[in-house]
Amino acid sequence: MNETDDRTTLLQLAPDALKEEVVRMGGKPFQAKIVRRNVLEKGRLDYGEMTDLPIRLRDRLTEELPIFSSTLEAEVCAKDGTTKLLLSFPMGRARSGDNPEATGRDLSVETVHMPPLPHQREDADGNERGATLCVSSQAGCPVGCPFCASGLLGLARNLTAHEIVEQYVRGRAVGPLRRSVVMGIGEPLLNFEHLNAALGVVRDEMGLGGRKLTVSTVGFPDRLRKVARMDPKFQLAISLHTPDQEQRDYLVPAMRGVPIEEVLAAGDDWFEVTGREITYEYVLLGGDNDSLGHAQRLSERLRGRRCSVNIIPYNPTPDLPFGRPDVGRAEAFRDALLEGGLIATIRWSRGLDGAAACGQLRLSR
Repeated sequence: MNETDDRTTLLQLAPDALKEEVVRMGGKPFQAKIVRRNVLEKGRLDYGEMTDLPIRLRDRLTEELPIFSSTLEAEVCAKDGTTKLLLSFPMGRARSGDNPEATGRDLSVETVHMPPLPHQREDADGNERGATLCVSSQAGCPVGCPFCASGLLGLARNLTAHEIVEQYVRGRAVGPLRRSVVMGIGEPLLNFEHLNAALGVVRDEMGLGGRKLTVSTVGFPDRLRKVARMDPKFQLAISLHTPDQEQRDYLVPAMRGVPIEEVLAAGDDWFEVTGREITYEYVLLGGDNDSLGHAQRLSERLRGRRCSVNIIPYNPTPDLPFGRPDVGRAEAFRDALLEGGLIATIRWSRGLDGAAACGQLRLSR
């Protein structure tokens, strides 16, 4: 499909609407469930392979109802097995959350399939583990973090629920999935209605439970408090990146003027309401926020809170003035947090030779 192709697609249809389409094509109402199950549960992306459907119906579906609205623009595989997909979506009609100046300029997103490392490929019973899939929630990003390529082209528009689901279906086609993180392009809480609907499909029809889904946000306090009371069925991660207010105003422009303590208080509220601990994400920028002083101040901020810290050494992006810390400095930062009484781990980057930084492949094209 291309930008001018507005045909209805399978994943765009709600179950009842799909039932009507199947009946219109000469099928039985119950066969709509079979079609949906083939795609979402079994991962069959060719109607011809759906042998539990009549041949005539398969032919009509193939001719009239594409499964995807997206186009696979690029697929980059790194040496460690990480696969990054660049997907583009048609412009379609204007939607709430669209940026009129950006819409049509770049409606592409990245979806990343990260298989387990060699020592993690099997569980205790010898069964093969699936991969982690990183998905996007918006085409472009309005947050504007200066170290991140995702926001350099601005926000084009929110993704719809079916466009988010498409990323899961395409990602699973690369290989089995074990868990997912919504920390690709975009700010999930600014498109929560569509994201929440998509995650419902992922849980109920694709089999990834709520404990296997993590949503990452920069932490808008009012939105966090509201979502906490909506019985969210996912884990939460808040991108903090620094313990210092002035530096956070610079590193996370969309949160400029919002006190860090308000973000942390909203995180405390999340735990009290949902009972689930938060992960605070910290992109470690060499020479910027990776000193022992930063670690000590972060420990003071988080001490006594039910949380953990995920340290993410920066993925260098061409033309951005930030560097990746060396291993020793990253480990010293982690050790300082551990000594400060926190739970902290380092998540070393995957796919460094495959445009690993978020938004990098999109920007390069």
